[in-house]
Amino acid sequence: MRHPAETNPRIRSARTILGLAVLILTTGCAVGPDFHRPPAPADQKYTRHPVSSSIGQKDDRGEGVQTLRVGADIPGQWWHLFHSKTLNRLVEKALVVNPDLHAAEASLLEAMDNVSAGRGAFAPTVGGNLQTVQQYFNGAAFGLPQLSNLFTLNTGSVSVSYPLDLFGGIRRQVESLKAQEDYQRFELEAAYLTLTSNIVLSAVQEASLTEQIRATRSIVKALRKERDSVRRQFDIGLASRSAVLVQETTLAQEKATLPGLEKQRSLVRHQLSVYLGRFPGEKIGAQFQLSDLHLPDTLPLSLPSRLVDHRPDIQAASAQLHAASAQVGVATANMLPQISLSGQYGSESIAGYFAPGSQFWSYGPSLNVPLFQGGTLFFRRKAAIAALKQAKAKYESAVLAAFQNVADALRTLSSDAETLKARTIVFQSSEESFRIARHQFAVGAIGYPSLYNAEQNYEQARIGLIQAQAARLSDTAALFQALGGGWWNMAPATPKGVGIRTKSVRPASKGKKT
Repeated sequence: MRHPAETNPRIRSARTILGLAVLILTTGCAVGPDFHRPPAPADQKYTRHPVSSSIGQKDDRGEGVQTLRVGADIPGQWWHLFHSKTLNRLVEKALVVNPDLHAAEASLLEAMDNVSAGRGAFAPTVGGNLQTVQQYFNGAAFGLPQLSNLFTLNTGSVSVSYPLDLFGGIRRQVESLKAQEDYQRFELEAAYLTLTSNIVLSAVQEASLTEQIRATRSIVKALRKERDSVRRQFDIGLASRSAVLVQETTLAQEKATLPGLEKQRSLVRHQLSVYLGRFPGEKIGAQFQLSDLHLPDTLPLSLPSRLVDHRPDIQAASAQLHAASAQVGVATANMLPQISLSGQYGSESIAGYFAPGSQFWSYGPSLNVPLFQGGTLFFRRKAAIAALKQAKAKYESAVLAAFQNVADALRTLSSDAETLKARTIVFQSSEESFRIARHQFAVGAIGYPSLYNAEQNYEQARIGLIQAQAARLSDTAALFQALGGGWWNMAPATPKGVGIRTKSVRPASKGKKT
């Protein structure tokens, strides 16, 4: 005996449509290009000439020599390598309160929600409708005025629609949204790296300016004493008026450099306040001295083949390339027939909603074929292909810029180490000369002018040494930034806040694939 469902034509028809839908879904393909991430560059070096594995020489603190370790991994909290508790606390505060990071986190959350919304297209769409309409029937129009009547028509229905993603347009759209989520995630990583790098560079700059201001004030003090000495000589006829004017000019020129240095330091302090989400007039507490910052003695250097994985801007460009590739598939699918299944069940009656005998229903597939739309779909696909070419070019540009950043940082490290070496020799010579001059002045062998000149030369050499020391610290931070900053060794960036990453660190793993 047959099951009743096997003899019911409606049920057999529904099963046929359901089977057709399953067949289409299991055999359908997504049109458009399948994304494959571009391979890593074949280059095995950053610079044309080999970079020395040892950079610099030891200073009086036993620092200054840096060893490059090719292939070593970068710690996630790389700024800890400068061994400054003040710097560490400042970075941790900024990671919690910085508004730029909050904006990047919100952008990531938006992208994640857009992915969830896009995936909803895979589910059936169910809608309900209730409608009550009062209608007046005028029988006089038909010669039967006695039939005139006012009645109420009640309609209630439930409709279900399900698009069959035959050519993968929905899948490509979700793929594009997911790529946009990846892009925003790497934009958050880039904002994280930029913020931490800028804070370190600002700390170094403030420390350098503070030392330069102190040395400049010492020079001004020495020049003022020398001027006063020449004035006294002029008063007793032992110096000319022109000699006094020369000393006045030299003093004024040196004093004129102080406002510029103090302005630069104030601007740096203002910027640090903004990094902390504060107004420039608010205090941030932290003040940096060069003696508080220690030059890292080991510099991890990622392999060129790994740089594309470590740079968040390259990863973001790759995600944009992926999104553009998926959009070509979306535009292509829009040019092809669209098939959907739909059904409706409801009631229409003047006796009330869902009154007996008032039901109606319908179901079946529908086919929508774009026959002519004035070239709109055709040119949208061409535009998507052009956007894909643009994204590819931007990716290639990001890769080239990243390699240039690393090459520049390595070259600058080497050059500034030589500069520091030369500045150290100048400083040591001027320091010894100043020591001898003080001894000679003490025994009466030289006068005030010679002593002040020796002191001025000493302070000028000190300023040059300060600038060279700060340059090496900044170069080191720039190299860490150019190499990606070790974000892959941190807890994943999420919209919940990257500030928690300072307390949630994954152990570094050499050559880890991101």
